[in-house]
This record gives sequence, structure tokens and C-alpha cells, in this order.
Amino acid sequence: MAPECLITGKASKELDVYSFGVVLLEIACGRRPIELNARQNEVKMVDWVWELHGNGKILAAVDHRLGDEYDDKIMECLMVVGLWCVNPDRVVRLSIRQAILVLNIEAPLPVLPKKIPKPMSLGPPGIFFGSYVNSSFYGSRSSSQVQPSAIVAIARTGSQTAFSCCHSVTKSI
Repeated sequence: MAPECLITGKASKELDVYSFGVVLLEIACGRRPIELNARQNEVKMVDWVWELHGNGKILAAVDHRLGDEYDDKIMECLMVVGLWCVNPDRVVRLSIRQAILVLNIEAPLPVLPKKIPKPMSLGPPGIFFGSYVNSSFYGSRSSSQVQPSAIVAIARTGSQTAFSCCHSVTKSI
């Protein structure tokens, strides 16, 4: 659950983005967000993947059932966008439009901090306690529509396992 939801108790589009990021990471890692039976540093998926990202080993979190039958660049893109979506500071999270652009390789991957950031703006909307901007891609929002698109398809050829994440955004952002 997004950190600000615990404080405000209200749903928001930033909360939806956070949830989308969790789903992206679940797809890539092939696991639940909390795995009580995992090693101590792997219990919380988001913290674990962020730590691997900081060490330059993000692909170590990829679902082992995929073997090596996935595209490294697409998988890294999926995971980095997932981390960007789950940024604890809601004002730094990207929009769904930005996520789609990056996932469709129409915009560059963001530059994320090596360590999971501390939330700086947990209060109600409009009240910010300071923040930082740590990404190289912060596009402006517009009223243009994003057409339905397949975001990611990671398939294991020749077997029964196939992972896909398709998302359609038709409303104006």
C-alpha cells in the first residue's frame, strides 16, 4: 500500500500509479509483494528490488522460472518503471501517461536514486513537506489521449509460461 494512503486514508491517482508499479514488479519477479518465507532482505519485494537496482543487479530479481528467455532491456524497463511508480514520495511518481511512454520505448528510462527514497510529502494533496526531483524524464501533462497499447510482453517460448501486461488508457490525463 502506498505510504500516503496510510496517513490520508484516501484513494488518489497517485495511489493507482503505486499499485500499477507493484503489479509491474510482481510480473517481473513472479512473486507477491510480501513473501514471509523469503530471505530476510527479500521479504518486501519493493525494498528488495530497489536494493538490487542500487547495486546494479536489478535483473537478479527476475522470476527464475523464465530462465534466460526474456529480453534484458525490456525486463529492466519494466522493473525500473515499476520502481518509479512505487516511489514513496507521491509527488515524484510518474503519471500513467509517462509510464506508457517509457514502457513503449518512446521516452528514456528515468534515473532513479540508488537507495529507496524517504517520503517527503505524505500530507494531504496541496501540502508538501519538501521533495526532490531525481528523474531525467518529467514530461508535462497534456490533454492528449494515449491509445490502447500492449505495454510489455515477456514470453517464454516453447513452454506453457507466458507473462503479459496490457494496459489501456483512454481518458485524458
